[in-house]
Amino acid sequence: MENQKQLTVALLAAFAFGFATVLFVLRWVLHYREGLAWDGGQANFNWHPVLQLSGFIFLNGIAILSYRLPWTQQLSRESVKYIHAGLNLLALTCAVISFRAVFRSQGASNFPDLFSLHSWLGLTAVALFSLQMVLSACIFLLPITPDSLKEAFMPLHTFLGRFLFGSAISVSLIGITERLIFGLKEPNYMDSPPEAIFANVMGMLLVAYGVAVLWISIHRSWKRPGDPVWRTSGLEDKIK
Repeated sequence: MENQKQLTVALLAAFAFGFATVLFVLRWVLHYREGLAWDGGQANFNWHPVLQLSGFIFLNGIAILSYRLPWTQQLSRESVKYIHAGLNLLALTCAVISFRAVFRSQGASNFPDLFSLHSWLGLTAVALFSLQMVLSACIFLLPITPDSLKEAFMPLHTFLGRFLFGSAISVSLIGITERLIFGLKEPNYMDSPPEAIFANVMGMLLVAYGVAVLWISIHRSWKRPGDPVWRTSGLEDKIK
């Protein structure tokens, strides 16, 4: 019971940081930038940070926690597995659309693509995330996959999931800073205008969300209890 209370507090903190980040990024683009549109201009570009933070990262974080949410404990492991996969698919869809928004906006203004470290790392992270999804779907969702292969792949799947989640947050922080440096003129970013302070706080909230999600995901006493219906071997004790 004590562990359950601690898990509830940790989840509430994670969701609070996550929702706050989503609200901050929306406020940033709607108040300090030019809003949202799909017209090839600056407002078109603004879909990139919105979809990356509120879609790719936020949804990916929930997917990581899906096996530990109290309201999924009554579901079968098979059902939670599809919830986990569905959330990750939505996250990947948001990432793809956000990249399309960048290319559309920069193409309309004749701004070069893929020249910055942020773009290189971001494209790499999304490519690895896509590969992770394809491999995971083939291994964990196909009924013909042997348990031995699932067991062998699970440690890599878990590591890559957490690594790519943390990488996406790091790349987003680089992107936020890059946008402030390029976008703030008179006053400059170094002069700490209100927009710079606001975006810095948003970055801190994003880090807090990431830390909370990763902390919950590695806490061994908060793992999902074994599912007697699913159990056909000792495999789930090793991978849950």
